[in-house]
Amino acid sequence: MWEKRIKFKGYIFGRKSSETRGFTLIELLVAISIVSVLMGILIPVLATARRQAGMVLCRVNQRHIVNALSLYATDNDAGYPESVATITFGSDWHWQEATMMTACKPRPSHTYRSMSAYLHSYIEDASIMFCPNAPRKYEYLQDAWDTGDDWDNPETSFPSDPVFGAYCFYYNYVGFLPDHAAPFRGPRNALGEPGQSKLLVSDYFGYDHHRSPNAYGSCEPFTGASFTPGTEVSSAYWSRLKSERVNLNTIDVKLHAGYNDGHVESFKASEVVPMKVSTTPDGSVPYPGGVGLGPGDFYLPKNGLR
Repeated sequence: MWEKRIKFKGYIFGRKSSETRGFTLIELLVAISIVSVLMGILIPVLATARRQAGMVLCRVNQRHIVNALSLYATDNDAGYPESVATITFGSDWHWQEATMMTACKPRPSHTYRSMSAYLHSYIEDASIMFCPNAPRKYEYLQDAWDTGDDWDNPETSFPSDPVFGAYCFYYNYVGFLPDHAAPFRGPRNALGEPGQSKLLVSDYFGYDHHRSPNAYGSCEPFTGASFTPGTEVSSAYWSRLKSERVNLNTIDVKLHAGYNDGHVESFKASEVVPMKVSTTPDGSVPYPGGVGLGPGDFYLPKNGLR
């Protein structure tokens, strides 16, 4: 009769004996199976809870940003900072991606090239400027924020490096609207003016960026999305190729946007309008088209046009 026992972390596995009652091998396998089933149930639940917590934190972050811009406006005759989402060639310049937090150099006649040069005294923790559900935080986010206009990425040979984040910043920004007669104009001040949007900040959500051609991209995860890695100057995001089953009406993603009246609201992929980066200051000429050749479309919440 088999009487061999297996010792494992203080327990004895085998048959009964007059000395001890341990776990049989079958009992151990059943216990492992139960634990595996429970883990299979708990891991998706925990992942969902984590995403939900990230969404809450995202709303908190955007509310912080809106409040910081309001405080800046209070200290500067109701005016918001100049947008740094530009690219400059000598005395010429045009718009750049709305995710830009630090430009290569300042726009002619304007003082600063970094957002933090305007807002650092109102926001010290750079993580507030970053979507918590993005797949990976930009490695030098805090360093770039603290350094401001003097930022120089140690991984590149360029003297002044840009920084692209995971939120879009629309104050004092102008973009081309394909289906509208007038361009998108972000708010210039806290008072509001005719023809200007009230949209200050939103999650990044776009299509056909050169880093993920013919794909939807977002800082918020959505079903079937994969990881698009960051670069020396930009943040990682989630993306998925467009198809008959993957479009603005089928993508299940919850996005957020903050407005100059102080509120932050959610919107869906089906509740957006496309905006393109403009190659002219007045927003009249879109960036040249072509699959994966430029920054692609940036989706604005429909309420952002009001």
